[in-house]
Amino acid sequence: MPAPRKQKRADIAQISAESGRKPPQAIEIEEAVLAAMMLENDVVADCLDQLNDKCFYKEANRKIFEAIREIASRNDKVDILTVADELSRRGTLEEVGGAAYLSEMSMRISAASNTDYHCKILLQKFIQRELISISHNIQKNAYEDSLPVDDLLQTAAQDIFELTDNNMRKDTAPVGAVLTRAITEIEEGQNRTDGLSGVPSGYRGIDAVTYGWQKSDLIILAARPSVGKTAFVLTMARNMAVDHNIPVAMFSLEMSETQLIKRVLVGETGLESSKIWGAKKFRDPEDWNILNERIARLSRSPLWIDDTSALSIYEFRAKARRLVHTHNVKLIIIDYLQLMTGPPELRGMREQEVSAISRSLKAIAKELSVPIIALSQLSRKVEDRGGNKRPQLSDLRESGAIEQDADIVMFIHRPEFLGVEAPEMYPGYTELIIAKHRNGETKDVEMRFIKEEAKFVDANSMFSAESDVKYETVESNLNMSSANIGFDNETF
Repeated sequence: MPAPRKQKRADIAQISAESGRKPPQAIEIEEAVLAAMMLENDVVADCLDQLNDKCFYKEANRKIFEAIREIASRNDKVDILTVADELSRRGTLEEVGGAAYLSEMSMRISAASNTDYHCKILLQKFIQRELISISHNIQKNAYEDSLPVDDLLQTAAQDIFELTDNNMRKDTAPVGAVLTRAITEIEEGQNRTDGLSGVPSGYRGIDAVTYGWQKSDLIILAARPSVGKTAFVLTMARNMAVDHNIPVAMFSLEMSETQLIKRVLVGETGLESSKIWGAKKFRDPEDWNILNERIARLSRSPLWIDDTSALSIYEFRAKARRLVHTHNVKLIIIDYLQLMTGPPELRGMREQEVSAISRSLKAIAKELSVPIIALSQLSRKVEDRGGNKRPQLSDLRESGAIEQDADIVMFIHRPEFLGVEAPEMYPGYTELIIAKHRNGETKDVEMRFIKEEAKFVDANSMFSAESDVKYETVESNLNMSSANIGFDNETF
């Protein structure tokens, strides 16, 4: 069912008349701010940066602000005469009270140094009025039995999200304060023993290039279907939560939470996948012992799973904030981006909707100061391409904004899966192609896919003892060294 059209915000004056209560407002402060803008040109830019016309409750003051904004956009000087002239040109001078009102208003200015504080008061009053209007719409819609409750929740979340996103802006910081925070992070990095500056992925080859997943980064992991995107992030989430005790949250829009856990258990226990999925019986009592032992370890790990399907970007933001603030989650994974839903007004315009989702994910990562890894599909051009069929940035499906918004873009390339032969290949040979890295180098990281356990491991890691394929040593059987994949064992 299509999402409801975005409704016009209820009129605050009408709401207040019905409730018998006065709307939040500060008329005298509105006049003081406008007077300061007309008499002190130094404050004009600051006021325009903080306020919009809706921050003024009185209609006359709103029109005066619009006139000042228009004059400033032409780089003309703002004073009582130019404002009166602009209002006259617009035909609204008499509506606001004429030149006499502007002159009277100029008498209300206090100290120009208070203007910033006055702007914050007007912004607060505006947000209060918007919240009243939003809550009125929510209440009105809640009485409508014809509207699905999921649409009601999504519309309410969207309105609150937009109000917060548009008005709760971070103040500009002086370079000295930024340098202090940067030096603190550098000192923390120097004191770490793992050689990383971010959250360890559990894959040494990847960490050698990225130095761990960095705060506020949006990481896109893309591949064609069935190549192993979910297996990759599941293994990584398990490594981080179990081996490093790092809280991780995974949003799965495609698979149920029990399906995900069963896939984790295949790799965790080394048991045949047919036994975990119930196709084959546990004949050996030791199988149950292995399962119970590994479950106990996994159950204590800080891994959080959400399998809400068709998750909207607004619902995701609310859940992500709660996980970060309540459970101190350090990494968020989304499987996968194209299954999320964006703003209702963009439904049916898929490229724009995906672009909006991508931009929002980057904004959320920055707001929460955690890395977000979003899985993404690739177009079919990869399979139709000749040669080695290596994916590239232009293969990202449905929107070029994904490449633009991402800090890191990675591709999983398994030549044997695509039927491509390469001289360097060995069983499970995989290339993790880091095609975009905003703050570091682009590089191919060699990995191995263990089909029997549905998991990825570092290229020089031993296969598990339970795997059907066994290697005595990495050096003798793969003819590889740590230098071949670009990192020094001593670093880790």
